Amino acid sequence: MNIQNLFPSLFPNGIVAWQLAALIFAGLCIGISKTGINGVTTIMIPVLALIFGAKESTGIVLPMLCFADLLAVIYYRRNAEWKHIFRLLPWAIAGFGIAILVDRLIPAKGFKFLIGICILIGLVVMLWNDRRGKDVKIPSAWWFSAIFGTMGGFATMIGNAAGPIMSVFLLSMRLPKTSFVGTAAWFFMAVNYLKIPLQVFVWNNITRESLLFDLTMIPVIIIGAVLGIILVKKVSEKHYKTLVYCMTLISAILLFLDLQKILGVTG
Repeated sequence: MNIQNLFPSLFPNGIVAWQLAALIFAGLCIGISKTGINGVTTIMIPVLALIFGAKESTGIVLPMLCFADLLAVIYYRRNAEWKHIFRLLPWAIAGFGIAILVDRLIPAKGFKFLIGICILIGLVVMLWNDRRGKDVKIPSAWWFSAIFGTMGGFATMIGNAAGPIMSVFLLSMRLPKTSFVGTAAWFFMAVNYLKIPLQVFVWNNITRESLLFDLTMIPVIIIGAVLGIILVKKVSEKHYKTLVYCMTLISAILLFLDLQKILGVTG
């Protein structure tokens, strides 16, 4: 059956091969990101926004993220560093409020640019912290958690783009790879499930049809989650940190690019 007939409001003009491939790849990235390399999902955000629309895509992706969060928490349930989660969570909720307040004041491109700037600043802080050694006190300061928690809440509410921001924060904490993934898994499960009522009742971008579409992506997400678990086991601690850093940098760069013009696609 034609996918357009199943989801007419999501694909009013039909679906082409590159869009179908991108959706499958996005499902894999979501699974890998939650159980393996945090931030991988951000690479797909511009593509998903191109397919569904910037704001609409956040409601379609959120249930997929919630399902992947659940898989990650089940597998890494004993590996979380709860002190970091409790430090970030109140500020992340504050970030939700800021995102809702300024939603109509800043265009989507402005949000992408702002998030990209935040990620790059965080990367610079992380690298500076690493060069100064373990005696640097910045990561333990309350304002460090406040900045990253607020940025994370803001970014995840606007475009599910908090992965790279949290990667920078958790890398600054010098967590082992399993603790890194476990802490991120529990944090994002809390954050994403808290976002559901806001997406449903404030932004109205989670619908029955979008949820049915999300159900079709479950097998792909599970495959991605298994790949992420395998990846964490195979990659050394040193190489894992380098891989997360590189994916975070790529994600930030993509936020600055106008993907629609690059692909030559019209809205």
